[in-house]
Amino acid sequence: MTNSNVRRMLIATSSLIVLSGCGANDIASPGTGGNVTINNVTPAPTPAPTPTPTPTVALVTPAAGCPTIAATPGLAEGGTITGPTGTYRVCTLPSVVSRSSTLPRLPGVLYQMNGRVDVGTDQGATTTGTTNVVLTIEPGVILYAGSGTSWLAVNRGNSIQAVGTPTQPIIFTSRDNVQGLNTETSTGQWGGVVLMGRAQITDCAAAAAVPGTTGCERQTEGAIDPAVYGGANNTESSGRLSYVQIRYSGFVLSANSELQALTTEGVGSGTVIDHIMSYNSSDDGAEFFGGRVNMRYYVSVGAEDDNLDTDTGVKGNFQYVLVAQRAGTESRGTDSIIEADSDNGVDGNTPRQNVIVSNFTFLHRVNNASANAAILLRGGTDYSLLNGFVIATQSPSCLRISRAQTASATADPAIDELGAPVFRSVQMQCGATPFTGINGVTNADVQAIFGPGANNNSATYTPSFTNTFINGATETAVAAFNPSNVHAASGIPTLTGGRGGQPQFFDAVTYAGAVRDAADTWYTQWTCNSTALNLGSNTGMCTSLPTF
Repeated sequence: MTNSNVRRMLIATSSLIVLSGCGANDIASPGTGGNVTINNVTPAPTPAPTPTPTPTVALVTPAAGCPTIAATPGLAEGGTITGPTGTYRVCTLPSVVSRSSTLPRLPGVLYQMNGRVDVGTDQGATTTGTTNVVLTIEPGVILYAGSGTSWLAVNRGNSIQAVGTPTQPIIFTSRDNVQGLNTETSTGQWGGVVLMGRAQITDCAAAAAVPGTTGCERQTEGAIDPAVYGGANNTESSGRLSYVQIRYSGFVLSANSELQALTTEGVGSGTVIDHIMSYNSSDDGAEFFGGRVNMRYYVSVGAEDDNLDTDTGVKGNFQYVLVAQRAGTESRGTDSIIEADSDNGVDGNTPRQNVIVSNFTFLHRVNNASANAAILLRGGTDYSLLNGFVIATQSPSCLRISRAQTASATADPAIDELGAPVFRSVQMQCGATPFTGINGVTNADVQAIFGPGANNNSATYTPSFTNTFINGATETAVAAFNPSNVHAASGIPTLTGGRGGQPQFFDAVTYAGAVRDAADTWYTQWTCNSTALNLGSNTGMCTSLPTF
């Protein structure tokens, strides 16, 4: 019998068995003309589905050991450290990185700064070149401070190449952050990152020194051991910092002096700084002492003092700046978004400070009647604010100017004076007293300098931001000033070689504010999130480490 015949017999037999098993009420006999009736049997209850487990991120496991670097001594094995994201191998940097070295990103490795870590040794004010020792840090590397007095010092004649990526930023942070002990208000747990260069500065440490020369040097504030900067090389490079987070900085090193998240001191214009985030510094988000500074894409969140502090003759260009203070930091008493220079006996030194900031959004959230202002200009500084928004309804004022020299409208090349501060396409939402003057400057003087109604400025702006800081309809309607023309633009005082002799830097833009619209996402991915500012970051909350 063929296989097909066997199958037919089995099917037929099975059909007969099924039919013989049916009752009279199931199916009428074929050929009788009766109706076909089907009784619906109540189905058994469907079992409840087993919940799908929520995906979890695998905890980090420690690497077997530390990598070898060129410096002697090299990295020291520091055991392991455990936090909410896993357990890591601790590789401790030497106190002096003596030779050019690279810190590679290795799964399960954290690099520890246990006290001050020097990149090279000071090469003095008169030597040339910054390749004596170069510290290279690979994308995704995390360095943490093992003690409060830890900080990274890049000395004159040496440099750093800390270049992250949008998806793998480099993170400098604290031990408590690694261990998951921090909250949204934790601050001041280690020093910070300091770049020291040989460009011109003022306020010389030696009374007989001439400002802006190789004899004019200064000591890093708070540093116990020598950490000297200053010289006369304005084009030198101290390296590059890109896609870098600096968290929980500002520990008091000595004499009630603390560092900022990022401090540059006499760095030259060859230094590249972009995509920098300061989070919860107990002092400034960033401070720039002298030199020639160019920085794009800067985010400062939660700083307890100032956010963009400029001193001692710096000539700086900043574009795309997003600042959000954290409410509840009023105890510091100052807490400005911008503090430019200091009122002291040598604020007439040259080079005179000249700073230009374009495309900014400032969220001033300090409710303190004794605080200075959202923007504080003093010490004879030259300053230009272009294409920006200031929200400062809780501040005593939006803009405060101190000293007649700061407010002077007279340009004077002999003293490197460019005239009064400049405002173009600046919109401010202020409290009861938008403008305040002090030390020979009246409130009316400040208002006249700002020029409400002129140059597209306003002190009665009402914001329409989406997601707290992204331009809405009101912001989009503000006509922008083209900052690429700022160094030789009509309507802005100029000297030979541009405003203050600075090279061209700014992108030509057609909008005001730090973030043009929802499609403008320069601030995402490489930053971290907090209740103070949700940046839509893939590195997660600032209170935790990312697991790339």
